Amino acid sequence: MAHAGTPRPWLTGARPGALPAPAELPPPQLSFEFFPPRTEALEAQLWTCIRRLEPLRPRFVSVTYGAGGSTQARTHATVTRILRETSLTPAAHLTCVGAPREEVDAVARAYWEAGVRHIVALRGDPPAGAARYEPHPQGYAYAADLVAGLRRIAPFEISVAAYPETHPAALSPEHDLDNLKRKLDAGASRAITQYFFDTDLYLRFLDRCAAAGISVPIVPGILPVTNFAQVRKFSAMCGASVPEWMGRLFEGLDEDAETRRMVAAVVAAEQVRLLQANGVGEFHFYTLNRPDLTYAIAHILGVRARQPETNPA
Repeated sequence: MAHAGTPRPWLTGARPGALPAPAELPPPQLSFEFFPPRTEALEAQLWTCIRRLEPLRPRFVSVTYGAGGSTQARTHATVTRILRETSLTPAAHLTCVGAPREEVDAVARAYWEAGVRHIVALRGDPPAGAARYEPHPQGYAYAADLVAGLRRIAPFEISVAAYPETHPAALSPEHDLDNLKRKLDAGASRAITQYFFDTDLYLRFLDRCAAAGISVPIVPGILPVTNFAQVRKFSAMCGASVPEWMGRLFEGLDEDAETRRMVAAVVAAEQVRLLQANGVGEFHFYTLNRPDLTYAIAHILGVRARQPETNPA
């Protein structure tokens, strides 16, 4: 994990480019994010992904929640099936959007009763068609309120979101950091970042967290790039920057999916190794329900598959 304030040789005199050899770095600890399926075909794809990555023994796997809570039932079904049918530890996303507190609390209680012990607590995105986020009149207004509410329900492990490049709706970087601190003070035990490609952005964010008195793990979110054009478009909407060097690496590969995958594996593996050289030991991979690229990157990093012990039905 990366705790704010961890000594980082990259920023304290190590020569740029002088990464340790792969054999000198221990295998990192990984977690994976999936999204719930909308169709039977996509459900089959999701479970192919889950079974492919399960032998890597991730610390946990998270399942996302659609904008406005639009995938609540599918998220719950996916999380409980993972808990019931696999050896994995699931974490359920839960948001504040579009529901009164009583409804959100009922979902949280249902998770606890089902055996789910980890919640990723988020404010959430506005529903489709909404120009901006509006708290539900009887709901949790923001993620810090949701974290406090979850703490009243049960002793969940709670993860929250962090933004190395500042949340697009934040008034300022300082305001965004204050919001992260409120979520942690309310009872969250770790933060998972929005994906980023410029490693220095994350390392400087850790320094800012340390200066603000934040000492919990700040786990970097890693997005393996399968479609550069789509990532560039999405990044423009969510406030993540895409470095020029990355565009040059994927230039001319629009019709060459195989080479794109090889480039993507190298980019993500080197990003992780650079972070490892700066004391980071845990990473959260946004899989997009496509397992092979994440599996290949994990293999490059020294994470090896083991036969899972399937939970009894």
